[in-house]
Amino acid sequence: MNILVTGGAGFIGSHTVVALAEAGFTPIIMDDFSNSKRSVLEGLEHILGKKVRFYDQDCNDMAAMRQILRDDEIGGVIHFAAFKAVGESMSEPLRYYQNNVGSLLVLLEAMEHSGVSNLIFSSSCTVYGNPDHLPVTEMTPVQPAMSVYGNTKQIGEEILRDLVAADKYLKVIALRYFNPIGAHVSARIGELPLGVPNNLVPFITQTAAGLREQLTVFGNDYATSDGTCVRDYIHVMDLAEAHVSALQHIINTESSVYDVYNVGTGQGNSVLELIHTFEAVTGKPLHYSVGPRRSGDVPAVYSDVTKMTSQLGWTAKRNLREALEDAWRWQMQITD
Repeated sequence: MNILVTGGAGFIGSHTVVALAEAGFTPIIMDDFSNSKRSVLEGLEHILGKKVRFYDQDCNDMAAMRQILRDDEIGGVIHFAAFKAVGESMSEPLRYYQNNVGSLLVLLEAMEHSGVSNLIFSSSCTVYGNPDHLPVTEMTPVQPAMSVYGNTKQIGEEILRDLVAADKYLKVIALRYFNPIGAHVSARIGELPLGVPNNLVPFITQTAAGLREQLTVFGNDYATSDGTCVRDYIHVMDLAEAHVSALQHIINTESSVYDVYNVGTGQGNSVLELIHTFEAVTGKPLHYSVGPRRSGDVPAVYSDVTKMTSQLGWTAKRNLREALEDAWRWQMQITD
């Protein structure tokens, strides 16, 4: 089956392309490279031993979306294409709503027009806001988002739920990611931020590689074990394989469905724990300082993945040390 991967040249998208191909699907990438590099395609070709079909197109382009769905006989879509920086979303809200919500609406209309019914939506644990109880389950109340980015994911989920309720053709799973890190073990693809990284691990690896003078820890006065934020860090290949499990599930589901699943490890680690684990794994001491809290950050969030494991048979296989080893191997490869 041909699977359209929007934003497939991005961090999570590119690793999911690998997982799809390894599972026997034919991934087709749609990406305008606004937040990724074409060199990702070379990495994918090396890993898979063949070229990956791709379209350099904006997912807000309705004509292009319809043509790809029709001409490539797409059987399912995994929708990653979205802006994702929490801090940036707070300063550029209109841009985030136009892209993240707008591209989803374009995709859904094109899917309906083309008769494509299978969709995996890239959501986020940010929909839980600042939860009252941890770990969060899929039944944890969705609270007012702490960021514009988080709100675009909440809105996306609401649109999908309403559409499935009104139309009986659509089968949707929204995967609520926690914090993906790491890289493919080959070091041919990995997290490749343009400009200053917004995520913690690439900032850590760039600092260790001497590309950044120092790392800033945003706040050490939270009500956590060491005062720094706690997150659920999941290896990106585990997350990629979760998409395959979700896709296989809806393909084998005959009736229309909308469901949500947490995708994490079920364990929380603080920012300082992550830093110290990286230092232990690589032998590279990190120069870091503590700065003020960052707008939009919640103190702690980590997952309960019982539903994902029991219903879809998926569980995270790789640990924090492996993820940081792979991230560092990737950083050394691109630095060289």
